[in-house]
Amino acid sequence: MVKPGSQAEQVGRLVLAGFIVIALPSLPLGTYLIYPFAILTTWFHEMGHGLTAMMLGQEFQRLMIFPNGSGVAESLVASDLSPFGRAAIAAGGPLAPSAVGAALILASAHERMWRPALWLMSGLIFASVIIYVRSVTGYAVLPMVGLGIGLIAWKASPGIVRFTLQFLGLLGAMSMLRDFNYLFTEQAVIGGQQMLSDTGQIEASLFLPHWFWAALIIVISAVMVGASFKYALSDKHRITPKPKLPANVLQFKRTSDDKDRR
Repeated sequence: MVKPGSQAEQVGRLVLAGFIVIALPSLPLGTYLIYPFAILTTWFHEMGHGLTAMMLGQEFQRLMIFPNGSGVAESLVASDLSPFGRAAIAAGGPLAPSAVGAALILASAHERMWRPALWLMSGLIFASVIIYVRSVTGYAVLPMVGLGIGLIAWKASPGIVRFTLQFLGLLGAMSMLRDFNYLFTEQAVIGGQQMLSDTGQIEASLFLPHWFWAALIIVISAVMVGASFKYALSDKHRITPKPKLPANVLQFKRTSDDKDRR
């Protein structure tokens, strides 16, 4: 038996979440069950492009998500933006899912952050649908995902809330495996159009070959995710459940008034 609150229990929860992420597409109807989460990782990716553009002073215009799970973030970029700025916008997409995944895994180490983290994600999804999303697939799937996350944050037990954080964190962290071939591809067909991949755009801006940038992105993602696991599973951040007294034991709370009477 695994002791509640032990490191073994926490590792077990993460392993279970990882198994579900990996195995779900292979289960009966698994492709349909994983589809909303595939769209969510695409949302992570494309919002990464758009928000990076905004941080560099450019205009994030719209986000398109297509039925096959691919997507495009369209930004209005100044003609005099430096090659490093263009490369940063291209890299912001593939790095975003791992960054979000690492942040959610970190949040799972602090009980006070469990529900706020899910509320924040739910709110960001709905805000992005209103402001940036401009595709039927995005309109149909993202509000459903945002609503589900919000309901879990509102009504679910603490154990389910924490597992949801870990599941979504692993979903984002492991999306780099799903995008492995894409990262090592110079060009791709997205929305029926042939265009440079993210690493192809970085190559066009900074000259080094696209496979070099793909490998660098994977290393950076792995470091972020690995560091988040190390932090969340450390003894210092282990969450130990409070011991429950037997039902026939009376419990008294001492108040400040009681102290004043002494």
